[in-house]
Amino acid sequence: MENQTQQQNFVQQPLPNSTAILVLGILSIALCWCVGVVGITLSIIALIMSGKAIALYNSNPNLYSTGSFNNAKAGKVCAIIGLCLSSLYLIYVIVVFLIWGAAFSLIPFMAL
Repeated sequence: MENQTQQQNFVQQPLPNSTAILVLGILSIALCWCVGVVGITLSIIALIMSGKAIALYNSNPNLYSTGSFNNAKAGKVCAIIGLCLSSLYLIYVIVVFLIWGAAFSLIPFMAL
């Protein structure tokens, strides 16, 4: 009888930082156009936090709610997408600056 009341009173707690991981993952996608650095920073932070949160969930899955675990997984996926997009945009910006730098470095020599 006492065991049933303990099971009924047991409430699963949310996984720590699961909402923050999701927010950082979404922001890394939304801010990937900021020269790539902001998106890369946010996505790396989200990936580190999600690794810790998923390991914590895997150590004791009955203690944490599945909804918060799904938030952490979705945040990790968003962070990976944000990291890829930010990296591609950073490479694009570097290539554009190299092309512009090469083009403008030839201007003084054309005048002679």
